[in-house]
Amino acid sequence: MEGKIALITGATSGIGAATAHLFAKNGWNIIGTGRREGRLLSLRDKLETAHGIQVYPLSFDITESEATEAALNSLPEEWRAVDLLFNNAGGAHGLDEFADASLADMQAMIDTNLNGLIYVTKVVVDWMIIRKAGQIINVSSMAGKHNYAKGHVYCAVKHAVSALTEGMRLDLLQHGIKVSSLCPGLTETEFSVVRFKGDEAAAKKVYDGVANLTPEDIAEAAYFMASRPDNVNIADMLVYAKAQAGPTIYRG
Repeated sequence: MEGKIALITGATSGIGAATAHLFAKNGWNIIGTGRREGRLLSLRDKLETAHGIQVYPLSFDITESEATEAALNSLPEEWRAVDLLFNNAGGAHGLDEFADASLADMQAMIDTNLNGLIYVTKVVVDWMIIRKAGQIINVSSMAGKHNYAKGHVYCAVKHAVSALTEGMRLDLLQHGIKVSSLCPGLTETEFSVVRFKGDEAAAKKVYDGVANLTPEDIAEAAYFMASRPDNVNIADMLVYAKAQAGPTIYRG
């Protein structure tokens, strides 16, 4: 197989889909993962037709460790030479004060943002260690830098992702593997629709009057990190919109 391989989790929408499009445009082959198989198949068809690269869709739920391991280990040998693991899958559930938040929402955020990232990386990193090469970009968040009201568990898990990234970088240095974190600011995706349980009107209010970031903006940041010379590792990148100075500080 010619060209590099990027494994992108959460590739069915938002930042994941935009990143898949940009990397494919630049000649990378894509392993796209997500729960919505129909969207993955549609993504494959679009990218292969538009860019002449190869796409391998893998549909599974990253919150289930055994399903994750089985899906990844089903990859043919040539697809295991992953050059970039883009750990993007995640999300927020609910926006309630801690005392009022549901335990189910809290557990979902821990499972998707932290445990799922660990399950995927544990498999892929073994392949990278064999090759003594590769890069891991973990998508954290501005919430991994600064807390905000009613963010409690989401902020906590994104802080954990940032800490985990640093720990992985220390441990994987000996194997020649780059490890980075990418922390998006206010980016309009399905994020708020999920957070507000499908309430699109409530989700839209989050972005009203603010020139927010787009998924394509974050994809550009990811590609910049992945396309540096081999001796360069962008360890940590926080990306805000021009109209943003903090998690809840905006101007119209």
